[in-house]
Order: sequence, then C-alpha cells, then structure tokens
Amino acid sequence: MTTQSQTAQPSYIWQHPGWPTLVFDAGAVAHDLDVAHLQMGRVLGLLDAIGLTASQEITRELWVQEVIATAAIEGEKLDLTAVRSSVAHRFGLVDAPTGDRQVDGLVAVMQDATRGNQSVLDSDRLCRWQSALFPGGTSGLRRIAVGRYRDHTDPMQIVSGRQGHEVVHYTAPASDRVATEMARFLAWFEATRPTSNAAPRLNGLARAALAHLWFESIHPFEDGNGRLGRAIVDLALAQAVGPTARLLGMSRQLLAVRVAYYDALNRAQSGALDVTPWVQWFVQALTQGCIQSQAVVKQALDKASFRQRAASLAVNERQSKVLNRLLEAGSSELGGGFLGGMTAEKYSQITGSSKATATRDLAALLRHGLLKVEGVGKATRYAVNVEGWSQPATS
Repeated sequence: MTTQSQTAQPSYIWQHPGWPTLVFDAGAVAHDLDVAHLQMGRVLGLLDAIGLTASQEITRELWVQEVIATAAIEGEKLDLTAVRSSVAHRFGLVDAPTGDRQVDGLVAVMQDATRGNQSVLDSDRLCRWQSALFPGGTSGLRRIAVGRYRDHTDPMQIVSGRQGHEVVHYTAPASDRVATEMARFLAWFEATRPTSNAAPRLNGLARAALAHLWFESIHPFEDGNGRLGRAIVDLALAQAVGPTARLLGMSRQLLAVRVAYYDALNRAQSGALDVTPWVQWFVQALTQGCIQSQAVVKQALDKASFRQRAASLAVNERQSKVLNRLLEAGSSELGGGFLGGMTAEKYSQITGSSKATATRDLAALLRHGLLKVEGVGKATRYAVNVEGWSQPATS
C-alpha cells in the first residue's frame, strides 16, 4: 500500500508527526470518570449482595449478552443456544463445548481476556486470539490470513456503501508498518498496566479508551479487528477492576449505539492526537453499559422472586410454562417483552390446550395476582405482574 504523504493537514491520526503519542485532558474527563466508577461499583455491589448462586447465574447471562453483542456489532448473528452452551462449558457446567467452533473461539478469547488479565499481551497471544475467531481460516466464504498480521499490499480501509459507490471512512497504516506499529502499542500497553503496589500513572478506564482507539487505528489483522479491539478493552478493564469487567456491559452498550460508536471512532481516527472527545465518549458509553447491567441484575432478581411466588400458589404445568415464557421475554424497557402481550389464543398455541382451558387458566393466574390485564373482549392482553415491568401493547 502507498501511504498518503505527510502534510500539514494529515487525513488520519497515524499520519501526525507525533503519532502514536495520544493525549487527553484529564480535567475535562474527571467527572465522567467519577460517574463511571460509581456505576461500576453499583454493578459489582449488586452482584455481591445477591448470593453466590444467583450471582453465578446472572454472571453467565451477562457474559452471554456480551458475546452476542460483540459479534452483532460486526453484523454477525450467533446462535443463542450455542453461546449459552459454550459459556456454560467455560463455567464447568457441561463437559464439552458446543461444536460451533466460531462461537467457542469467541467465547474462549473473551474468557482469556478477562480471566487471563495478568498475562502479558504480546503478538503471539493476539495472533492466537485472531486464529480462534476464524477456526476454518475463512471469513464467510473468503479465505483470510489467520494467526498473523496482515501482509497484503492493498490498502486496509474501512468502507461502507454498495459496490461502485463506496465511501472510504478510514485508511490504516500500510501492512509493512504493522509489525513496528504493534510493537510500540504492545510495549505501551504493558508499561501502563495497573499494578497493586503503585499508584496508576493512567486511569484504567481512560487507558482502555486509548488502547481501543490505538489498536483500531493500526487495524493489524485482515479480519476480526473489531472483536479483538473489544477484547483488548475487556483485558484493560479487567486489569483495572478484575475479571468481573465483562459484566459491565460495554459491548452490549456499543451495539445499542453502534452508529454513534463508529462515528466517534471515525472522528478520533481522522482527528488530532488530543483525543479527549473520544475518551469522554468511551467513558460515558461504559457508564451506560453499567446502568443497563444493573437493570439486568434487577430483572433477574424480579424473575426469581416471581417464580417463588408462583411456586407457592401451586400453578399447573401449563400455567408454569406460559409464565416462564413471559418471564424470559422480560420487560420491554430492556429490549424484551412478549410482543402484543399474552392472549387466550397464544396461550392455547403454546400449551396445546383448548380455548376454554386457556381462558380458565388465565383467569386463575389473574386472580392469583401473577398476571395483569389490559383491554377488554378481543382486545384483552395479559402480562406478568412484576412491578416496573411493561409489555409491548401491539402485536
């Protein structure tokens, strides 16, 4: 690849003469960092307060959500059952992985990034991570270089738009510069690692923001850079707060604001070496991820309490099945909800019962206070009666 000439107005961050010395205004981001640390503490405090068994169940579910999200950011939809099975294997709850090598590889990378946070991040480890993401050596039907940095002569570009009308958002350094660029990045990452016996020279959350931007700007691999860059975020956060960093919901939040995420990253990559706006954006996104993780924990507690209440009322097998479906759909505020609410017709389809039986079962659940109802006649809809939960009103 032929790089653009160094000019007074560089097109990309790596073309600045001072690259890769990224800086930010610590005073400008101090408040955002304080808020993020507060919300992180609340997530971890909630998990500590609910007991080991419940905490493990929620931890698994949050991890599953992070795996699904980091792939979805790249437009890849993973099988939820396979992800849950792979995570369960990593927790030692099942003997064998799923057989879906792509899912197992991504889960293994994310586990290594958090549980292996004390191990050095070097080129060999990164290359093994990238190999795990592409176990067949292909991305879709396209063969790619795996287990090594990119070496193609074509420009490494971030492009959108249909063929013939592409828009180039970013061009990374040429392949022949990658090894040198990565050596500098990895040396910095190790030198700035938080240690228990010394005050950190760099705030751990700000360090994660800088690491993500720096790695994504180099874009060292032919494919998988986004997932690897977010694994580096997990590693940096785990070095700052411990393995529970994966529960903070960063990938889930980045998926929720994917367009804004790409815009913020693109602005930073096309800007100057003072990356204060990027650090602020990143820390604020982490804060929102923590807030959503708190909501997930609360919803899990709501489900457990509801199931105990239902068990005390001796609901029948049909009723239990439908209640579980409604609980697993969750609250619409958290992106779930049973679309259109429960109806007698849907109840019949789910349980295989008659319309009359469905009507009686629903009426009993309503009397028990396990369901709430909206509408009348043909517009009657039921939802689980959990305080603060809502369901979508239309089908």
